[in-house]
Amino acid sequence: MSDHDLNAQHRRALIVTGEASGDLHGANLIRAAHDIDPDLEFFGVGGRRMEEQGCEILFRGEELAVVGLFEVAAHFPAIYRAFRKLESVLKSDRRPDVLILIDFPEFNLRLAAKAKAAGVPVLYYVSPQVWAWRRGRVKTIARRVDRLAAIFPFEPQLYESLDIDVEYVGHPLVADLTLKESRQAYLERHGLDPERPVVGLFPGSRRSELKYIFDTIADTARTLHRLRPDIQFLLPVAHSLKHTNFYERILGSGLKIKMVQDNIYDTANACDAIASVSGTVTLQIALVGTPLAIIYKMNPLTFAIGKRLVKVPHIGLVNIVAGKGVVREFIQEAASAEAISAEVLHILEDQAYRDQIKEQLRKVRHLLGEGGCSEKVARMASEMSKGLEENSG
Repeated sequence: MSDHDLNAQHRRALIVTGEASGDLHGANLIRAAHDIDPDLEFFGVGGRRMEEQGCEILFRGEELAVVGLFEVAAHFPAIYRAFRKLESVLKSDRRPDVLILIDFPEFNLRLAAKAKAAGVPVLYYVSPQVWAWRRGRVKTIARRVDRLAAIFPFEPQLYESLDIDVEYVGHPLVADLTLKESRQAYLERHGLDPERPVVGLFPGSRRSELKYIFDTIADTARTLHRLRPDIQFLLPVAHSLKHTNFYERILGSGLKIKMVQDNIYDTANACDAIASVSGTVTLQIALVGTPLAIIYKMNPLTFAIGKRLVKVPHIGLVNIVAGKGVVREFIQEAASAEAISAEVLHILEDQAYRDQIKEQLRKVRHLLGEGGCSEKVARMASEMSKGLEENSG
């Protein structure tokens, strides 16, 4: 029996994501699919977590995920090479039975067009944030995508008049929430004092974020240490980054900052307050209920262009889901170490303020749905790989 005949016994899903959060969602989806449809095999673009679930990784997502016009230009050769490779896969002997796209819209929407032309059904999971900017893209998405798994309750109505099957599945992070250790046990394991305040410094998972944000985070830690020498610091290092990305700048700060690479929920739970980059991590923090301040910085020219395009009053996903300013956002020039430090101290020292934020974060957690998201999307992928009509089975 030839390799082609052997492989033909199984169906294939090409799965593509460029973000650390997408790698997490992809891994959970693959794990759910193993139970629902063991004959569905996965290969594509992702990271360590997807690989651990048996996905064959063609390209590392963290090598392609960059933020900002100029950063994309610098990485364009690698991005273009990956795109052409995936385009050729869509037409090759390894042609997938379904293409699953997770977030990463600028890359993935272009790939969706190639899949549509090749007759490969397209499932989009964690869809482009058309509610934030370029709402006209809903028509493009409807043309290129067969089924869309919406993770926010307000997304389906954006597609109501269009020929696309949109299903609200809830947010994937809800089922991912696990606390493995108590705050005290976690801090003691890392040599920190549970009786002293702990501030989390969450720098994100992208190298481009480090370029524009990490110095501000380090300056914030210095300012806090000067004002409150009893504060201890925790810094989670994403698996897409290396400890060496931080050593030099942390050693230069003269501060004792404990770098960890643990379950993000345990790390957030061990903190009394957190200064975090914007992104999916803010929802992970919200699920735990730790008060936070959100930092958003990027290339000034990219920001100036984006400011004209983005049409939402908030940047942080916590505030977008809540529909109001639940936690404070420090954006671009306003993201100074002094301002962020003042907010962190406000959280630490004002019990009523801290309790108010925690109550709002509980409401955000409720708005994110009841769980079971990965299983719902796995069933959608299984149906599409078998050529079944929507909502069948």
